[in-house]
Amino acid sequence: MKKLLLIFIAVLVSVQASLAYASVLERADVRAFINEMSKKHGFKPDELDAIFSKVKFSESVIDAISRPAEAKPWYKYRPIFLGSERIAMGVEFWHRYKNSLQRAEAQYGVPAEVLVAVIGVETRYGVQKGKYPVIDSLATLAFEYPQRSSFFRGELEQFLLLTKEQGFDPLALKGSYAGAMGIPQFISSSYRTYAVDFDHDGVIDIWNSTDDAIGSIANYFKQNGWQRGGPVATPAIVKGDKYKLLITDDLKPVTPANELRRYDIEPATSLPPGIKAKLLVLEGKDKNEFWLGFENFYVITRYNTSALYAMAVYQLADEIKARYQQGIN
Repeated sequence: MKKLLLIFIAVLVSVQASLAYASVLERADVRAFINEMSKKHGFKPDELDAIFSKVKFSESVIDAISRPAEAKPWYKYRPIFLGSERIAMGVEFWHRYKNSLQRAEAQYGVPAEVLVAVIGVETRYGVQKGKYPVIDSLATLAFEYPQRSSFFRGELEQFLLLTKEQGFDPLALKGSYAGAMGIPQFISSSYRTYAVDFDHDGVIDIWNSTDDAIGSIANYFKQNGWQRGGPVATPAIVKGDKYKLLITDDLKPVTPANELRRYDIEPATSLPPGIKAKLLVLEGKDKNEFWLGFENFYVITRYNTSALYAMAVYQLADEIKARYQQGIN
């Protein structure tokens, strides 16, 4: 009897799994996507059917995207990325990849410490590249997350194109819950637009080639307007309430520096003439922090559209650079 029960359970699990796969493949929106990929990009329907028959929608992906770290206040967000261990790992990473970082800085104009910090924030220097099958994440968000389904369908399209171009198995690649991939955590469209073969081996591999990751991030920043030698951010001294007139959701710096005093805002450092700034108000535990972000700060937010993210990268870069120059690990 026990043996029959086990057989029944095994058959039931197999049937449920088959139905789950079929439900993905037979959904009208998935079929429409497959037909569109076939007509638009020349994919064979049978090829895509074989892929999507193995796709699984993931509840954990929906759960994860519903509670991003960027929803935290600054005083809780900052310690996630500015711990002593991550700083020490950044110094070690800089020593290990010194030549590649120097080459990237010379070619693209992005300081080595910024490149190191981005990798430190994104994947803890390549240690945490993500555990989710990328196609499962993207399919889940494309068809089961209405809030941003259009965006993620576009990324699913880009993902299938890049795997075809690079000869990758779309079912084998893993990344974040949002489909970000490799050491720099590029989404698919960023991969196709900005990733470079920085080690010159004929393959753009941001999972296993740290050189490719370094060069790709530097190219991303340059193409998004990074200003070689330009400032990123500076603290500000703010009095009164006039500063509130400058608070907007747009992170683009638009306020000329010579107009800041009109709002009772004083930069902590002298600023180049003609520079424009964005006032940043970061929630502290006891009181808010005021900062001014410049064009290079805005460029960092193109990588992740969060002022908290960009500030974490900036401050981590500063800490790593100070330790590196002092010869401290």
